[in-house]
Amino acid sequence: MSKAPTNVVKLMLDKYEQEIEGVLERQEFVNAPNLEDTKQMFQEAAKNFRQLQETKSITLRVNIEDLIKVKAKAKRNGLAYQTLINLLIRQYIKGERAVILD
Repeated sequence: MSKAPTNVVKLMLDKYEQEIEGVLERQEFVNAPNLEDTKQMFQEAAKNFRQLQETKSITLRVNIEDLIKVKAKAKRNGLAYQTLINLLIRQYIKGERAVILD
């Protein structure tokens, strides 16, 4: 067994991480039966996650009176009005705000 380099810092690992480290050191790991499928699944998940973090510009027609009120409320709270509109959309999606439809 080779000696660990002296410039490597030994980190405090939790119990689960210690188990993983032990398995790797003892070479007790096993390959996933469908490694390529699993790898592709995780690559797609990572790509989808990145896409969900992006923003998209949209064009939206709104009543001028409503826009003036949103801009005023945003300004009073130190926000850009687009940020306020985005927050309202997010709150609605999360179920934190309701819209009454006739």
